[in-house]
Amino acid sequence: MSNKIQVTVLGATGAVGQRFVRRLANHPLFQIAHLTASDRSAGKHYQDACEWRLDGEPFAGLGACILETSDPGAAFGPVVFSALDTDIARELEPAYARAGALVFSNAAAFRMEPDVPLLVPEVNPEHLGLLEGQRKTRGWSGGILTNPNCTTTVLVMALAPLHAAFGVEAVLMTSMQAASGAGYPGVSSLDLMGNVIPFIKGEEGKVEVETAKLLGQFEGSRVVEAPVAVSALCHRVPVLEGHTEAVSVRLKGDPSPEQVREVLAAWKPEPQRLGLPSAPALPIRLHEAENRPQVRRDVELDGGMSVHIGRIRRCPVLGIKFSLLGHNTERGAAGGSVLNAELAKVYGCL
Repeated sequence: MSNKIQVTVLGATGAVGQRFVRRLANHPLFQIAHLTASDRSAGKHYQDACEWRLDGEPFAGLGACILETSDPGAAFGPVVFSALDTDIARELEPAYARAGALVFSNAAAFRMEPDVPLLVPEVNPEHLGLLEGQRKTRGWSGGILTNPNCTTTVLVMALAPLHAAFGVEAVLMTSMQAASGAGYPGVSSLDLMGNVIPFIKGEEGKVEVETAKLLGQFEGSRVVEAPVAVSALCHRVPVLEGHTEAVSVRLKGDPSPEQVREVLAAWKPEPQRLGLPSAPALPIRLHEAENRPQVRRDVELDGGMSVHIGRIRRCPVLGIKFSLLGHNTERGAAGGSVLNAELAKVYGCL
């Protein structure tokens, strides 16, 4: 009999759902008990309802599993990983939380609710403290924890050690975002090939508001948002996986590029100290070469869970600027959510 925690994956056939399945198939703490899909796919074998699009063993060895409906009235594990679209998540995730499941959500539906942790374990593990108040206020025995937007996740991984060491005052970020961030099939190839699209619906606003919450302080029973001004410009580019961000930041005390590099190199946050299974040994990989980081050469390192920083130099406007890269569907989605669950277990929330 396995001592692993039984988990449910909602939306298992989609792009993020498949990455959940692959990550969880041989996880040391969690075991997949239920895979759910839409009503038209429920009752089918996973391999018959899903076009597997990832490397490695097809369907992560779970092709014969029978897909279930996303119904909290049916069987489910005490941990639920949600790869649902936002509109569906808004309805179903609270139902699972009321039924007793702790839901780790990738959707935007509840990210900015004041009692819902918006979590990147290296950045703000103390925000798990919001769960206690959430359960009392809403009368849930379970709860909801959320990932940030994938672009925000990459950005705050770079900002968090700088904010702790110096204090971040203002950020200007221009993103070049992979096609996979739009899901499958995503943006039409005729629109994206040989092109850059300077608009991603809702993306800039998410980055600007989520960053302040993530860098905020947990005080008593609430998060006091950081007084950080963020301006985001988001673009879709013809890259498969990996979001590249050009970042300029104003830091208190006007530190030098060498001081910034030293802080980033020394950063060893909570998941790395705890040795969580999905935590990369180096949360930030620093690059010396002038032409790095690059998507094709760097983004898959560490299972996509580290972020990459290069070209740290003076910015004549804000003080410091650098190039930043992260894996949008691993660190920014499935992998980040699994790491959230690992942290929640260690903190006694499961």
